[in-house]
Amino acid sequence: MKTTVRILAILALIYLIPTAYLNYTEPVEHWDWDEIDLNDIPFPENFIWGVASAAHQVEGGHTSNNWADWENTSFPDGSPHIARGEKCGIACDHWNRYPEDIKLMQELGVKSYRFSVSWSKIMPQQGVIDTAALLHYVDVCDSLLMAGIQPMVTLHHFAHPMWWEEKGAFEKEENIQDFVDFSEVVFNALKGRVTYWCTLNEPAVFVIAAYFDGNFPPGKQDPKLAAEVLKNMYLAHVKVYEKLKTLPGGDRAHIGIVKNMHQIDPMNDWNLFDRLLSRTVNQGFNGSFISTFTKGKYKFSFPTLVDLETDVPNAPYSLDFVGLNYYSHNAMDFSFNLDEALKTRMYPDETPTDMDYTMYPEGFYRAIKEISVLNKPIIITENGVADADDDMRGEFIKKYLYAVSKAIEDGYDVRGYHYWSLMDNFEWNLGYDERFGLYEVDFKTQKRTLREGSKEYQRIVKAN
Repeated sequence: MKTTVRILAILALIYLIPTAYLNYTEPVEHWDWDEIDLNDIPFPENFIWGVASAAHQVEGGHTSNNWADWENTSFPDGSPHIARGEKCGIACDHWNRYPEDIKLMQELGVKSYRFSVSWSKIMPQQGVIDTAALLHYVDVCDSLLMAGIQPMVTLHHFAHPMWWEEKGAFEKEENIQDFVDFSEVVFNALKGRVTYWCTLNEPAVFVIAAYFDGNFPPGKQDPKLAAEVLKNMYLAHVKVYEKLKTLPGGDRAHIGIVKNMHQIDPMNDWNLFDRLLSRTVNQGFNGSFISTFTKGKYKFSFPTLVDLETDVPNAPYSLDFVGLNYYSHNAMDFSFNLDEALKTRMYPDETPTDMDYTMYPEGFYRAIKEISVLNKPIIITENGVADADDDMRGEFIKKYLYAVSKAIEDGYDVRGYHYWSLMDNFEWNLGYDERFGLYEVDFKTQKRTLREGSKEYQRIVKAN
C-alpha cells in the first residue's frame, strides 16, 4: 500500500513540474547579522507590548476538557499521549496566582496580556453556565486594567469541553453553533473590559497535530477529515465574528483570528522535487488560510490524499485585525519516501532550539510580508523560544524583534507584539520539558524567576 501511495505521489508531482517553473520562489534568505546593530531597535511610540499564555497550559484544574481526557489515556500500543507520561495537573496555578503574575507583567513593563478563557470551566455541561468561573475572568480583566494592562482574549486555544468533543467538535459543521453560543456568553460578560478578541488560535496547527500526526486529541490520522475540520474552523471564526458584531458593544470590538505562518521551504532549491513538495505542503498549511480570507475560497489538497475546495464567502469581511504567530520554518526534502519526506528538517547553518526547529528571524519578516496581503492590521500574538538553558533567549529576542522593527520601517502595519510566554508552562503533548517562559517556573514550589536572557525583552520594552 505504501509503495502504491509513493508511486502515485511521484506521478502527481511529475505532472505538476511545469507549475514549479511558473511558481519559482526565491532561495531561503539569511541576513548578515554582523552588519546589523541589535542594540538599537526602534518601534513606534504607540506600539503594543505584551505577553501571552493559554488557559490549559497555565491555569491548572482542568478535569473535563479534551486535553484532560487525552492526558489520562494512551496510544493503542500503550505509550502515553504526553511525553514521559506527564499530566498538566495544577500547571502554573495561574487560576489562583494571577494577581502575582500580573505583577510580573508590570515588572516587564508590558501593556497587553493575551490569554484564553476555558470553555470547559465556563460551560462544564452543554447549556450550563458556571457563573463563578465566568466571574473569575471578569476579575482577571479588572485586575489587569487596574494594573494598566489591556486584556486580549482568545476564545479557543486548542482546548474545549469533553461533552463537545464527544459530539464531534469541529468535525461537524452543525456543532459550530455551540462555539458561537459560548463566544456570545463570554463576550457579554467581558465586552466592557476587552477590546481585542481572538476567535481561534492556529487552526492549521491544531488540525495537523490532531488529524494528520495524531499527537493532539482526538488523535486521528485522516487527511480528508483534516481538510473538513480546517474548513469548519474557518467557518466558525466567520460565524463568531458576525454574531459578536451584532451584540451591544460589538461595533467597538476588534475581532481577529490567529495564524501561525510557519514557512515550508525546499531543502535544496535546485531540486525540483523538493520545491514541489514544499510548495504543496505550504499551500495546505498557509495558502488555504490566505485564499480563504482574501478570496473566500477554501482549498486544501495533497496529491493522492485529499482534495477539498469550497466557498467561505464572508471570510474576507470577518477580520478587524489578524493575529500572527511565528517561530521558524521547515526544510523539506523529497526522499521518495513520504514518511521521511514530511519530517521536520533543518538547514545545516542554522541554530537549533530545544524544539525541532531552528532560530530563523529572517522568516519573521517574510511572515509579516506574506500575511500583509490580507490588508489588515497585524498584531504579533505569539513569538518565543524553547530554551531551558537560557543560552539563546536574549539573542533570539533581539534578532526577532529586529525583524519586526524592519518590517514596520518598510511600511508593514504591525501594531503590537506578545512574547510567548510569560512563564514556563505545559507544552501540550511535549509536557513540561520545553521552557518558553520569560520567567522560569519551579513547578514544585511555583516560584517564578526572571531569566537573564529575558531581560533583553524587558530592556527593549522599557526603551520603547
